Amino acid sequence: MMGRLKLAAPLVAALAVAACSAAGSSTMPVSGGAIGAQAMHIPTWQATHSARAACGGSRIGQAQCDVLIENNGAHSLYAGWSAASLEAAYNLPITKGKGQNVYIVDAYDNPDVVSDFAAYRKGQGLPTGKLNKYNQDGQTSNYPSGSPGWGVEIDLDVEMASASCPLCTINLIEANSNSWSDLGTAEQEAVKLGGTIVSNSYDGSGGTESDYDSSGVTYLASSGDGGYGLYQPASFTRVIAVGGTFLNNAARIKGDKKAKRKYNEVVWPDTGGGCAAGTGGKPKWQKDPDCTSRTGSDIGAVAVNASEYDTYSESGWITVDGTSISSPLTAGMVGLAGNSSKQDGGKMLWTLSKADLKKDIYPVTEGNDGSCGGEYLCTAGTKQFGIYSGPTGWGTPHGDGAL
Repeated sequence: MMGRLKLAAPLVAALAVAACSAAGSSTMPVSGGAIGAQAMHIPTWQATHSARAACGGSRIGQAQCDVLIENNGAHSLYAGWSAASLEAAYNLPITKGKGQNVYIVDAYDNPDVVSDFAAYRKGQGLPTGKLNKYNQDGQTSNYPSGSPGWGVEIDLDVEMASASCPLCTINLIEANSNSWSDLGTAEQEAVKLGGTIVSNSYDGSGGTESDYDSSGVTYLASSGDGGYGLYQPASFTRVIAVGGTFLNNAARIKGDKKAKRKYNEVVWPDTGGGCAAGTGGKPKWQKDPDCTSRTGSDIGAVAVNASEYDTYSESGWITVDGTSISSPLTAGMVGLAGNSSKQDGGKMLWTLSKADLKKDIYPVTEGNDGSCGGEYLCTAGTKQFGIYSGPTGWGTPHGDGAL
């Protein structure tokens, strides 16, 4: 049986970009489902000064957004992953999605989001899109006070959902603050407005699970950006926890010329994921052996070097990192699938057949988000529980079949 484990910060230079730490700590597993020692984890982005958190501050009793701004400054158009590249990387059927609505919940206001959204779509060669903006009470006016940090998150969220599902209507709900009471009100308002896909790119502690468990609604949340650990709302049972990968164009990787997929993904070392602490019992549909509570992530997607357009906090085109990319991007894929009212958190992903996993999932087989003695809960490719790993779940989407 493994003893108490300390978390080592991943020192992988090629992957030295990452996201916000959930209160700066992680809980590592030991075998048999026990929980190991609390240990400080210094995210790679922080250790290398490669990026900065858009939303600073404590995550205790409140939430903070999970987007990081790369420190190399504003980049020219298409410096990061473009919408077309993301669509190609995941083989997305982008002619689908018409009539589908993706809801985004964030805190505070970005007064420039409508114009930034239009500029992103034009710059990325996407057709004119539709964005509806609400406050937490469902009004299309009386928006909350502005926040430049959360403004970066807001632009990223609506743009990533739009990139993966260009024909979807994007609906933004701005909570009055990043308190759980306001975010919970916004979550409930999304459902009242008819939302069946709700994406959340923030994490913390102190949330109310009942705000994220309406039947017939697919909730998604970023798994966090501070390495091993799973925080709220991603740790809630009815929420799909979306971890992060480092995506490469395989054509540029030596020795990978025969790859059927012209892209390669490994674990992003600062993604959250693993055995959640203090979340109650384990969902009945999770059967992995070494965690007696909620295990996440459920699925993964790129979390590094996305192209974003923001004029509220920044000066236009920037590149960003974090699982704040992964969650809204995957939410758009749920829109493509048109299956949101039939989801039950990550259950569909955990009950896919081997044939469906082979057909609809790109497995992630390399990398880890911490040191846990080689356990599948923080390490990809162990085959201790099929192709599953805590950092990126069952893998990344190949089309929309798994969703």
